[in-house]
Amino acid sequence: MVKDTSFGSRVLDVVVHATMVLVVLITLLPIVHVASISLSSPDDIVRGEVGLWPSNFSLGAYQTILFENAHIPRSFLNSVLITIVGTAMNVVFTTAAAYVLSKKDLLLRPLFMTICILPMFFTGGIIPQFLLVQSLGMMNTIWSVTVPVLISSWWLIIMISFFKNFPVEIEEAAKLDGCGDLQTLIRIVLPLSTAAVATIGLFYAVTHWNSYFTAMLYLRNYENYPLQLILREIVLQNTLADQLASQGNASLAEDMSSNLTPESVQYATLVISIVPMLAVYPFIQKYFVRGIMIGSLKG
Repeated sequence: MVKDTSFGSRVLDVVVHATMVLVVLITLLPIVHVASISLSSPDDIVRGEVGLWPSNFSLGAYQTILFENAHIPRSFLNSVLITIVGTAMNVVFTTAAAYVLSKKDLLLRPLFMTICILPMFFTGGIIPQFLLVQSLGMMNTIWSVTVPVLISSWWLIIMISFFKNFPVEIEEAAKLDGCGDLQTLIRIVLPLSTAAVATIGLFYAVTHWNSYFTAMLYLRNYENYPLQLILREIVLQNTLADQLASQGNASLAEDMSSNLTPESVQYATLVISIVPMLAVYPFIQKYFVRGIMIGSLKG
């Protein structure tokens, strides 16, 4: 391929690269600033002397919320459990439903597609959903924050479109070898759809990890709270000390009030909530890059 070296092409390259650098800076600078505040001394935070680099490096906020307080480590594990279980269920049910609905010879397929699309525009609302979850006995359990969001209509439609473009000849060859529909899906189709499955899995995982509203509705036991809900409580109450005092941990609350600032606790918790997604993404990036265009038209 011959590279275009004309003046217009070079100007376009400069503009594109400059734009990308600007986007990267806009994305990274707030994260760097948050991390710097979480690693700075409380006095410097109060005086507003923290910029993009920690001032008087201190791990006091992390030491307090990770080792002297059991709420955040426990909520972190709750978030990990909810994300793993919820994402696994999402991927399994979305993939299975999409594979079935992608078959044109499916009986009553238009009706099923209509039922799947309607929730994108019309829902029963929060109160009916709350009453349903309560009547099924799922309140204050992990199922209350995973089952109601089992299948996303958007990702279901995307996966249906992806499976429609899957080579029919491969499936027919598998059936000639004696595979049933389920065996064909598990042993033939899914191994060749790793990029698509990893992509929707990533988006499902990010949704579960960042979600707090569903947990706020259905979880009543403080020990079952995910990290994002704890973070919300910290931000609303302005300091973890007030929260600890309300939970009966007055001694630790008093110690935190005298040694930490609300900002250091908030930002340290923010960093802890950001790190897992940043750590996971590089391992699935190659699948994400290949699968980001799943469901697109192929010519």
